[in-house]
Amino acid sequence: MPLPQVTFSTFVFSLSSSALVHLGEVPEPSSNQTRSDLPMAKQIIDTLGMLDEKTKGNLDRDEDQLLQTVLYDLRMRYIQKSPR
Repeated sequence: MPLPQVTFSTFVFSLSSSALVHLGEVPEPSSNQTRSDLPMAKQIIDTLGMLDEKTKGNLDRDEDQLLQTVLYDLRMRYIQKSPR
């Protein structure tokens, strides 16, 4: 089966999926077990935030909306999982 074409959206979805695994929201593909690794989740979320800053004005409307939605969702999930 051929791999999907790499686009900005598939790249964002890939990073988002990895963050969800590290947040313990989605099972790890290799073990099918959930495990939380908050520092790694934060690293990925921060990477998406950096991508947002570096691509300002260069994304089409759909790409920008996707990135903003994914960032908001992941940040809220991270806050909920973080120790208080």
